[in-house]
Amino acid sequence: MACSSASAALLSSTNPRNSSYISPKSSSNLSQTLSFSNTSSINFRSKSLRSNLPARASTTRRSGFVVKAGLPLVGNVAPDFEAEAVFDQEFIKVKLSDYIGKKYVILFFYPLDFTFVCPTEITAFSDRHAEFDKINTEILGVSVDSVFSHLAWVQTDRKSGGLGDLNYPLVSDVTKSISKAFNVLIEDQGIALRGLFIIDKEGVIQHSTINNLAIGRSVDETLRTLQALQFVQENPDEVCPAGWKPGEKSMKPDPKLSKEYFAAV
Repeated sequence: MACSSASAALLSSTNPRNSSYISPKSSSNLSQTLSFSNTSSINFRSKSLRSNLPARASTTRRSGFVVKAGLPLVGNVAPDFEAEAVFDQEFIKVKLSDYIGKKYVILFFYPLDFTFVCPTEITAFSDRHAEFDKINTEILGVSVDSVFSHLAWVQTDRKSGGLGDLNYPLVSDVTKSISKAFNVLIEDQGIALRGLFIIDKEGVIQHSTINNLAIGRSVDETLRTLQALQFVQENPDEVCPAGWKPGEKSMKPDPKLSKEYFAAV
């Protein structure tokens, strides 16, 4: 488990998130408090019949704990938030709704800074950031750590388990409001599961995956899914079959016209 109890004591004693050496390039807008939208009054615009059904709790047993989850958020407008983040070793404000009408967003949650699986995912997305930027997409990473912890991790060399400079912001969710709004918070541990959401330019969640703590995610599959989403939005009379990649044959969602695809494969 990425954030196991066996490593908890070690993390608390070695995590430099409170170290006095931390100094961003600019601290003029530094605040130790976060500003969030009122997530308790979020109005989800229903995109499917399922969102009108009463919530049903489900449980997943793994590694000795129980995770309770509500209905999927896919097809609904993403819960908005405004929070502090670290980017280019500076403290900035990020508001999710600012991207509406402008960019797609890859929003991914990870459990904690200074852990083990997490830096492999975070740096993998950073190294491939140009590929997402090319198709008008921003990446946002989120954890329950403070901006001071994020900054310390960015200032730590990769060879020492750090991140180095990143090409996208790391958002601080110290109040756990964002993780809770996206249904990825493990309440009794106070950390988030590895949730990943693809949000379109209208602010609607079109894809989500949630991994348990010990399982890292694939940048390749995230990019492929994003490309498929953009294709079907640009070509509403087409759908993408399993494993579809740009340049490959798509399918007509019609009993007769779909035979053209099946005849060719």
